Amino acid sequence: MSDRMNYKLFINGTWRSGSDCTHLALINPATEQEFGRVAVASAADLDDALASAQRSLLGWSNTPASERGAVLVRAARILEGKIDAAAAELSREQGKTLTEAKGEYARAVETLEWNGTHADELSAPFPMGGKRMIVPEAIGLVAAFTPWNYPAVLNARKLAAPLAAGCSVILKGAEETPSAGVFIVEALHEAGIPVGVVSLVFGNPPMISQHLLGSPVVRALTFTGSTPVGKQLAKIAASNLQRCVLELGGHSPVVVFEDTDLSKAVTAISEYKFECAGQSCNAPSRILVARPIYEAFLAKLVEAAGKIKIGEPDDPATEMGPMANARRIEAMERLTKDAVDRGAKVQTGGKRLDRPGFYWAPTILSNVHPESKILREEPFGPILTVAPFGTIEEAIQQANATEYGLASYFFSDSADVQKRMISGLSAGAVSVNYLKGVSADAPNAGINQSGYGYEGGVEGLRTFQNLKLVNACSPVTIR
Repeated sequence: MSDRMNYKLFINGTWRSGSDCTHLALINPATEQEFGRVAVASAADLDDALASAQRSLLGWSNTPASERGAVLVRAARILEGKIDAAAAELSREQGKTLTEAKGEYARAVETLEWNGTHADELSAPFPMGGKRMIVPEAIGLVAAFTPWNYPAVLNARKLAAPLAAGCSVILKGAEETPSAGVFIVEALHEAGIPVGVVSLVFGNPPMISQHLLGSPVVRALTFTGSTPVGKQLAKIAASNLQRCVLELGGHSPVVVFEDTDLSKAVTAISEYKFECAGQSCNAPSRILVARPIYEAFLAKLVEAAGKIKIGEPDDPATEMGPMANARRIEAMERLTKDAVDRGAKVQTGGKRLDRPGFYWAPTILSNVHPESKILREEPFGPILTVAPFGTIEEAIQQANATEYGLASYFFSDSADVQKRMISGLSAGAVSVNYLKGVSADAPNAGINQSGYGYEGGVEGLRTFQNLKLVNACSPVTIR
């Protein structure tokens, strides 16, 4: 088992330090103080992980899918029993509140359980008509890469589907939030996952990605992170024709129509936007409001943002904790200054709080120039821009005016408006009068510069299968 606050690698069924004995410091974003360290994997460690994963692959893929699923369900129950401890560590590493961390772990449990419950049925052969059938088979060894913002649910996504499909997985967890990977891998280990099927590594991201994807035994890549990094990984994966699932950046609009209940819309937007200090690729970042209700909506949104209780993540009264690291504070300062220099008005916030920790005030900007960087770059923080629109055509045009296409939201009870918006919005997911995270049973994917490939649901599990077509001149029985 990995020592707490001294996080280790998990390779070939054993927790161990890196062979080079080097570590990275862990910084508490609420205090800016170091509180632990995480081991760094060397090339030799990665070679051990690759060899171990390859050795275990045949046995795991040939294990009855019902048994693979049972391991995932047991792991879900084990993880569920450790949520309080796991959430406390995640909150300290990342800065999100305890309530947010517990909610994230509940989603991780749901993800493990859903994939475990459906492993058997989604691994079964199925007919194609006549004497043809499809036989699902594990694609092989999967290299998985996760970010620091939602590490519990994203680690669970990266592990659950390929494991249910019969693949072995090497998970490169986020160095700034290592505990989520440790807790989930521990749960899988305790649940009886065979030695070598799951490895957990940390370290130098470019080196690890180059090394793992440079190996021809890796057959698939699954990555959540920025669009530039996703493109770099896809280029590397192309050399070995590795299948890619890329959930990349977002710049999500919310369109608020005149028939909207403003109080309900403002509450929904504010709660979802400022969760995790706005550090979510699905979080709304641009609000477009019908001109007749623009001033009233803006006033309510500014009031709601100003009431958010900012504080220590482990304080039950806190509604928003610090940002995860100094890099995000620097980005907020840069984007805000650029917008203001181009004429934007800071309605509330717009500055770092004068206290220890990486705290940025919830910020609302209006009168933002179209060329402002904040309308082009993913903000990934507690900043919202608000602008009016006239016609529904104008709303759709403005909503689609970025290179991203991950999520879009709108508020209206009009059947005609709903039909036109669902059709017109360019995004992998469109939510109507609703802002929430994606459940484990739903396929989730970005379009445009937000990536490709599905995570979640049936489609997410199928990603890690080869669908073998069997043709026969007489009936064939596989099971």
